Amino acid sequence: MEFAFHGAPEDRCIASFSHRLGQAMTAQGHRETQAQPGTKLVFSHVDREKARPFRRHAQATYIVALLRLPEEPEDFLRTAYPYLVRSLANLLFAVVGDTRRPKTYFLTLERGYYPIKPPYDAPEHVAEVVRRLTPLATSHLIVDNVFDQDLEQDLWAGDTATRQLRRAGETLDRWNLLPAPFPIQEILPPDDFRHLQHLYQLGGLSYGNLSQRRDDRRFWMSGSGVNKAKLEEVGRDILMVKDYDDGQRAMRLSVPPDIRPRRVSVDAIEHHMIYRDHPKVGAIIHVHAWMDGIASTEVNYPCGTLELATSVATLVRQADDPSQAVIGLRNHGMTITGHDLDDIMERVDGKIIPQVPMS
Repeated sequence: MEFAFHGAPEDRCIASFSHRLGQAMTAQGHRETQAQPGTKLVFSHVDREKARPFRRHAQATYIVALLRLPEEPEDFLRTAYPYLVRSLANLLFAVVGDTRRPKTYFLTLERGYYPIKPPYDAPEHVAEVVRRLTPLATSHLIVDNVFDQDLEQDLWAGDTATRQLRRAGETLDRWNLLPAPFPIQEILPPDDFRHLQHLYQLGGLSYGNLSQRRDDRRFWMSGSGVNKAKLEEVGRDILMVKDYDDGQRAMRLSVPPDIRPRRVSVDAIEHHMIYRDHPKVGAIIHVHAWMDGIASTEVNYPCGTLELATSVATLVRQADDPSQAVIGLRNHGMTITGHDLDDIMERVDGKIIPQVPMS
């Protein structure tokens, strides 16, 4: 894999880390090159005064923002997350605090952050960073959509399943499990926001998603970047997923005519795999929360990747009852299957832990 560094380090502490990181990547067989729009992995140094993003030209480019915080903030998430967004990065790595013994963290777009446990000055520290980073940078996004204006007219206003989606979204909101869509357009300059919209068909960031089976091959699913507590319009808030197009690496959707559709949730490929493999699964929800005693994925692959979908689908397959499984996504949340959405909500009521454990 080719990798590159972009921008200037803030101080000698982060410069020293970058040097060791480059050595460790090279030792693993990766090749350092100049930062180009199509480079597979870019480590982008963040200027805290004026974050200048590295402009990727392809979805496959994975960007890790490198941030130096000389002092540990009272609220790390609130302080660091805007730098992740302004850097147009997939992941942020922060070196925080005193130069003699700084702490180091990964921060994800899902607002989860977790420490790198080996001390900063230990030989195994940078090796652990590379070990955890490499599978993420080499994963494959499935976020493109193909829209076919072939949805049956009697479904333009929805059906029983879409009404269940609305009710379940409202319930999850009452349980405080669906944060409102993250206003990235309020953090990013207009040009950068338009760039992300063009690259990823991105309308915003929101958390959690829901789906319910329509028939043996199709399912309704919440849209990307919408408030799941207000799922109203078919084709915008709720979409019909009918297939996965492997040749185009895209989800294929049925939408009504004369509507500008939104992209379906990035987790559609995961839901598609589960529905395809398990005819008795009638509904799926994903929330950024946890439950005790659940099986979990080993790697925190990014949302919308084939690797995350495969990991979750494998664990569903291994569950005692795949039609009523609860699967943990490491440093991320849960995917829960059920006979329908009402079944899921009844089973998890009172059992959900809002805070996802990070490790």
